[in-house]
Amino acid sequence: MDGVNRTRSGPGGAAGANLLAVRSHNTALVLDLLRTAGGAGISRLELAERTGLTPQAVSKITARLRDEGFAAEAGRRASTGGKPATVLRLVPDAGHAVGIQLDRDELRVVLVDLEGTVVAERHTAVDLGAGAEAVLAAVAEPAGELIGLGGDSVLGAGVAAPGPLDHIHGVLHRVTGFPEWDGFPLRDALAERLGVPVVVDKDSNAAALGLAVGGEHGSFVCLLLGTGLGAGLVIGDSVHRGARTGAGEFGHQVVQLDGPPCHCGNRGCIEALCLAAMARGEAGEAARILGVGAANLAGLLDIDLVLLGGRTIAADPETFVHGVAAVLDEHARRESGLGTTVPVRLAPGADRGVAVGAAHLLLAPLFGRAEGGWAGGEAVGS
Repeated sequence: MDGVNRTRSGPGGAAGANLLAVRSHNTALVLDLLRTAGGAGISRLELAERTGLTPQAVSKITARLRDEGFAAEAGRRASTGGKPATVLRLVPDAGHAVGIQLDRDELRVVLVDLEGTVVAERHTAVDLGAGAEAVLAAVAEPAGELIGLGGDSVLGAGVAAPGPLDHIHGVLHRVTGFPEWDGFPLRDALAERLGVPVVVDKDSNAAALGLAVGGEHGSFVCLLLGTGLGAGLVIGDSVHRGARTGAGEFGHQVVQLDGPPCHCGNRGCIEALCLAAMARGEAGEAARILGVGAANLAGLLDIDLVLLGGRTIAADPETFVHGVAAVLDEHARRESGLGTTVPVRLAPGADRGVAVGAAHLLLAPLFGRAEGGWAGGEAVGS
């Protein structure tokens, strides 16, 4: 069963199509509603009403999902007339995905079920400068172990890596500080080793996708500050990558023309300024600098929310949330036409957020989420 793109129609949900040619599209609509219904389940009549499909079409889809093990009965619900309605639920362990967060100095690998719940996890150090062969071996060992735990239910592996990169072809570009990775076909190399489909995206995009699938709506930005600084943009409920996966290279916007040099070759990049402030032990100054960049984004994109994540922020969340919020509040007072201040919150998911988001690169298309990673390119596997 393959995931495909879908568009939402109206405030009440999604529009289906009663055509055999788009059967997988309609299946994705039903699966997504089963997922969001949770353990309480949803009736076939409700599925028909919310998708716009005929009751007969819904019955055929749900019968097939039950046969394939993706759906099961969740009991019966009292009816206003006639016999009680049977409600159906998603079977979370019918499918799994592996999420891999490959950072410059650490590796986190998770196995998640269809609801995005982590069922196994591995975390270890890695050196991105050790060379491709050593890094691939370091990734393949824990990832292969978790693929083995999931067995035939594993749909594939999603990899969240530092940008910039080519998401469609799974090729890394000049990772800041590690130019030797420029042009490396990470997707194909890992697919060959792991024997499952692989999708590659930037860590910030993966984090944003996980948040969107997890329930964050509208237009928001997820700022990740760790060994580097990036932004995952969600515009109108969809991850915005840009035509060349170049959107969200937030850390390399220049905010000080005569500032310190950055590994990217420019001077005064917000990433370099933030990391320099942290090196001096000035978390409050780093938060202020991050807030300036966040205010630029808020003014440019008119976003609804700023979410903060990454290990540096996780080490001192209060300082960063309050510091960034203070700059945004000052910005809103100066620009009265913008209305209220854009709220700032800590991104949920803690240390696992990026790795779980990477797993959603495989899971989201199953539920018809076009921003899941296959809209512009296919996963590659053996």
